[in-house]
Amino acid sequence: MALDLTYRPRRLRRTEALRTLVRETTVLPGDLIFPMFVTEGTGVREPIDTMPGQFRVSIDELVREGHDLLELGIPAVNLFGYSEQKNDLATEAHNPQGLIPRAVRALKQACPELCVQTDVALDPYTEHGHDGLVINGEIVNDETVEVLCRMAVTHAEAGADWVAPSDMMDGRVGAIREALDATGFERVGILAYSAKYASCFYGPFRGALKSAPKKGDKKTYQMDPANVREALKEIALDVAEGADVVMVKPALAYLDVIAAVRASCDVPVAAYNVSGEYCMIMAAAEKGWIDADRAMLETLLAIKRAGADMILTYFAKRAATLLRQKP
Repeated sequence: MALDLTYRPRRLRRTEALRTLVRETTVLPGDLIFPMFVTEGTGVREPIDTMPGQFRVSIDELVREGHDLLELGIPAVNLFGYSEQKNDLATEAHNPQGLIPRAVRALKQACPELCVQTDVALDPYTEHGHDGLVINGEIVNDETVEVLCRMAVTHAEAGADWVAPSDMMDGRVGAIREALDATGFERVGILAYSAKYASCFYGPFRGALKSAPKKGDKKTYQMDPANVREALKEIALDVAEGADVVMVKPALAYLDVIAAVRASCDVPVAAYNVSGEYCMIMAAAEKGWIDADRAMLETLLAIKRAGADMILTYFAKRAATLLRQKP
């Protein structure tokens, strides 16, 4: 049977060279941000039970990792502190001699060209495990924002390039911007967790920091997974308040949200390829059900294709290694 085909799309798929020439989306090591967990001690590289292949590292080990990231072409790290010092007021969150400020100072001294980002939220520093202060059984907004501002300024004083408020309190981006500017840190950027959903995919992360809420859940401040228009409202508010970069979290189950956010704003868009997404691939690969490397790269490509300019991912080092090997 003769086919009347004016155009044959397969012509552009015939060889790897042709596929490379017409490829619409690429993922590069420079698109990746490596989230890392910092702990006290020296020479510590403690495996995280809930996140195979990931570690809690002491500051000296963090510095070694910083050099490795730069060698791989990864430009940024996002730091989370593993703190045993917890109380109802989260005072350790803004201690100038606390773990994260010391980590930032060491990392910036050793790797000044690395973009150092810090998580700004209270859950690692409170006994109850919520991102905000709890007063009379309520997770309070405005009082929490005051503490977040002190935390952000403390991180800026230590040398952080970006602070990353992940708490989802109302008005915190504007308040943090004002606090940074008032203390002479106009140059410090804000990577806002603008559309952070109340997701089950955070479970392994909470095991890494022992930050799971002791009571209740986070649905009064994190977003309902059913909503997209609400995400766009949150994005618009954060941009108006001074966010330099906005984020969607999680990434893989929210590709439609990433695409909608990319279409709605003109600031850079980040996406967080979270711990549950990471662990699904790792667990399936351990069973021999999936090719971990191919699944990883395809996932990152999908997130980038949806519209993310940068991706926070625990796969950063593994992906960058593979991407650098490609011709």
